Amino acid sequence: MDISVVVPLYDEIESLPELTSWIGRVMDENRFTYEVILVDDGSKDGSWEMIRKLSQDNPFIKGIKFRRNYGKSAALNTGFAATRGNVVITMDADLQDSPDEIPELYRRIVEEKYDLISGWKAKRYDPLSKTIPTKLFNAATRKMSGIDNLHDFNCGLKAYRSAVVKNIEIYGEMHRYIPVLAKWAGFSKIGEQVVEHRARKYGKTKFGMSRFVNGFLDLLSIFFVGKFGKRPMHFFGTMGTLSFFAGLVIAIWLTSEKLYNLAHNLPVRQPTDNPWFYGAMVAIILGSQLFLTGFVAELVSRSSSDRNNYQVEETI
Repeated sequence: MDISVVVPLYDEIESLPELTSWIGRVMDENRFTYEVILVDDGSKDGSWEMIRKLSQDNPFIKGIKFRRNYGKSAALNTGFAATRGNVVITMDADLQDSPDEIPELYRRIVEEKYDLISGWKAKRYDPLSKTIPTKLFNAATRKMSGIDNLHDFNCGLKAYRSAVVKNIEIYGEMHRYIPVLAKWAGFSKIGEQVVEHRARKYGKTKFGMSRFVNGFLDLLSIFFVGKFGKRPMHFFGTMGTLSFFAGLVIAIWLTSEKLYNLAHNLPVRQPTDNPWFYGAMVAIILGSQLFLTGFVAELVSRSSSDRNNYQVEETI
């Protein structure tokens, strides 16, 4: 099969007939073999009944229904597990992503051998309250991930080699950072394509302002797990060592100062009267705690069932 299209959705009953018809028309014009996997993330507006009807009319349309709303990341992760196509395309169900982009995305994956192509909505039809924070988050993600060639990490329209979606796990709200997850998994050939961004035709956005706070926390999680997931002591041990020795140096300095003053009959100030004494104690205690955290994290990591689960791309 050439293409699997994964569409996560929540309360998008109005757009589904138009979206699936549009996808089918593009696929037929380009003679692709395909499947469309619609993942209903606990919709309450009758979207699942519409999916049932569409799948009866078109055998290439498949549906997955969640018992409740789990979020876009869960929907994508479940949809990825069900794909059979050589190339996987993701898009949102609100008709803001154009299926006309699919042939070029497919060509670049197949002919140019990209692992992942992320869409870039250079011209957006969103309010400033959404576009400005998005630009800031994209800039922070580029800086922390080292993926400098992407302008829009969160664009719903993306194309992947099948191996990519089968070797990454998306949870929480990590769908914003799929290119980062792919890079940490060893898929380094990541490209970008300018795509059309259409104004929303039906309904309203399902994401509030909380997505920016959650997105930033998820970015920190990805950065830490990707860099130190299999060697947590390198992080906690380094921080603990720096903190412990900083406190130790201050404590030695305070003690030496007192002894020097006693030896030379100078006024003696008790170390506990010096604010630096309490800073030293905090640094020593914090350093010890970080060390213990590192040891515990190492024990957990070594007990993990996938501690030696390394992704092998090819063998001869």
